[in-house]
Amino acid sequence: MRRHREFFRIRQLRRVYDRSQNRFTFNISYETAAKTTPRSIAVAEAFGLGLDEEKRFVIYDNVELQVKPDDVVMVTGDSGSGKSVLLRALREDLGSEAVDMTELEISSTKPLIETVGETVEEGIETLSRVGLNDAFLFLRSYDQLSDGQKYRYRIAKMVESGKQWWVGDEFCATLDRDTAKIVAFNVQKLARTLGKAVVVATTHTDLFEDLKPSVHIHKRFGKEICVVYYTNEPARECSLVREMRVEEGTMQDWNQLAGFHYRSHRVVAPRKIFCLKRGTEVCGVIVYCYPPPSAYGRRMVLPRMSMKELNEKLSIINRVVVHPKYRSVGLGARLIRESLGLAGTEFVEMIAVMAKYNPFAEKAGMKKVTEQEPQREILRASKVLEQVGFNVQLLGSGNYVFQKLQALNADGLERVREAFVKADHPRFSKFFSSGLPFGHMGDYERKVNAATLEQLASLIKICGFLMQTKAYLFWKSKNLWNKSGISINL
Repeated sequence: MRRHREFFRIRQLRRVYDRSQNRFTFNISYETAAKTTPRSIAVAEAFGLGLDEEKRFVIYDNVELQVKPDDVVMVTGDSGSGKSVLLRALREDLGSEAVDMTELEISSTKPLIETVGETVEEGIETLSRVGLNDAFLFLRSYDQLSDGQKYRYRIAKMVESGKQWWVGDEFCATLDRDTAKIVAFNVQKLARTLGKAVVVATTHTDLFEDLKPSVHIHKRFGKEICVVYYTNEPARECSLVREMRVEEGTMQDWNQLAGFHYRSHRVVAPRKIFCLKRGTEVCGVIVYCYPPPSAYGRRMVLPRMSMKELNEKLSIINRVVVHPKYRSVGLGARLIRESLGLAGTEFVEMIAVMAKYNPFAEKAGMKKVTEQEPQREILRASKVLEQVGFNVQLLGSGNYVFQKLQALNADGLERVREAFVKADHPRFSKFFSSGLPFGHMGDYERKVNAATLEQLASLIKICGFLMQTKAYLFWKSKNLWNKSGISINL
């Protein structure tokens, strides 16, 4: 049987990985020979070429690399220069110590929160670290993500793998250049925080500043190669951040990004709005509002005040949202840090579920004072809901709640109304208020008893929200608080 001649074959003459010295040595070449076809014979005859002659090309000639297991390695060069060959060789030498972005096991249909972390808390924390810190995203599947979000998810899976070496060919090749820079910055930040090594190859040179490699390998055609070693230090900020500024904003700015916030888009009586802009693009928004009459944790840091005094001295951060494209580069913390002193009050508080998992407000200078467990009246109301057939874990799902209400008999509906009358929480009265920031309890009982099924469903959704454990954070102005004469307990 006649053996077909291969068009080319790679010959690895020598490849050595000395773990004790963190040294890789490569000698890699390939040979080519034309296949015998009528047209190849015609070309060979025209140019005087021999079809049985093999041509040998050397792409790595005794190349020695010093790469430590916490280095960030960036391999650049044109397509076809040998970047992928080098990555494959490195990957084979590292064996089970490495994880390749293209070899990750991905569950494409399960919610993300089901596929990352041993617990819900671990899952939220890991997804938040890669910029998937959105309550809606936690519930989406991999198939429902954008290309940029899929890339971030793969980074989360690399983190979760526990492997020492993270390897990625064609790094960020499918992403727009802004997203690529954000991903590059986040990869090096995570790897350096966790003490991991990154080895990536790309044709793009615009990622150098954000990836900040400690080893840069530039591969040219043939065997020419340039290797430069740098101090292994993290990039302090993403290059895009320098193009942004915090300025006073408007409700129009909030409305541009409101759809990316997991809570209601409605903001009542905002005190101040600030936005983070890159040129004319709104990248993030923070909304300060007047404080509610009471808040769990406030008495730990402030004495009792009249409502008038609270309005003068205290603001609450009501909403913080960053455009999904720009998440994971510290913009939430920057928005808070640069706007706290502009809110116009001596004190600022923030009550947030996400702050339990992502310490962005603490990085901005706020102090986490305590965590608020569900209040007794909320737990009593949820107990009644459970007794009449509700799954309390699904109280935030509007369709589910409304369908359960429709299925209740008269006695069940009466028990639900009675539970909310007794649970006279300010958030429930606020729902029935006509534009008042915190509602009025005067005719609350009458309105609950007259509520439609749609209104009852909204109350139940609010109850589901109030069942969450939230962090209470506090900030005091160094320039103003000493003048107030108020003694605080921080």
